[in-house]
Amino acid sequence: MGILERPILNTPVAIIDFETTGLTPGYDRVIEISVVRVNPGEAPKLVFDSLINPQRDVTATEIHGITDDDVADAPTFQEIAHDLIAVLSGCVIAAYNVYFDIKFLDFELSNSGFQYQPPHFCVMYMRPMLGLGKRCKLVEACDLEGISFQGNHIASQDALATGDLLMKYFAVVKERKIETYSDLAGLKKYKFNSSFSNEPLPEIESYGSVKYGPYKSRAKCDVAPVIDPLRIAFGEYWDALKDVVYDLDVTEEELNYIKKIRRDSILDKAQIRMLHAKVFMGAIAQFSADEAINDREVIVLRKLSNCLSILGWSPGQ
Repeated sequence: MGILERPILNTPVAIIDFETTGLTPGYDRVIEISVVRVNPGEAPKLVFDSLINPQRDVTATEIHGITDDDVADAPTFQEIAHDLIAVLSGCVIAAYNVYFDIKFLDFELSNSGFQYQPPHFCVMYMRPMLGLGKRCKLVEACDLEGISFQGNHIASQDALATGDLLMKYFAVVKERKIETYSDLAGLKKYKFNSSFSNEPLPEIESYGSVKYGPYKSRAKCDVAPVIDPLRIAFGEYWDALKDVVYDLDVTEEELNYIKKIRRDSILDKAQIRMLHAKVFMGAIAQFSADEAINDREVIVLRKLSNCLSILGWSPGQ
């Protein structure tokens, strides 16, 4: 049964936001985790926030501002897995772009010995799901709802803004008497609807892990990056790539969406090519880790190359 018949407004939600070294789970790793928990009848609350040592070089610093030095003394994912599961237990998982974050959560949990597929939904798609308009960037959605947000790829700030946005959408859910997750799934078909058949993560006692302890939060130490227009531009285009590349199928709506971001962006063609190249290199590195690329992986790479070509540039052009 999962969460299908659970009342939306009486079920805890855990909003996750990850900063990563790239877009490919497995090859790329999580380097910052924030969780904002929305308990029934309560305001969104930041319950977990830490930089993570990926045990590899940090990349994409131009987007999130995190450097190798910043994560050198941060805990690894394995060290914080116990506490992370504790704040996620009993919750439906949400994220602004859940297709991205849930894949990294799944990889990192599996890599730490925890096999579980929690129910989840995407806050970005709540807007069209509720008939409020087209999906858009987090900063645009917040602006439309009167929420103050800069959009600077600091996980805690992104998660808190998503929490405030979700409260606005939950007000619409209440007003329209959309009571259960089954009702929500019936509004519009999205891939995440199928996860509503799953149960939330169980209480941490069932895992028997050892609690790690202290974290390294950007909100509490001197590693918060200087916000500049170029880094914001990199972040906006990176987010757009996350949105359209995850399923390797660029729709006309998605193509127009990313074209608009490019048209308004201060990034030049060389910088766009660099971001596209990072996406493609990440996929190749992931598939070649076993020193072989099979036919299925070749098909995926071809699809990815076609997607990037549609968006302006792919390797070989």
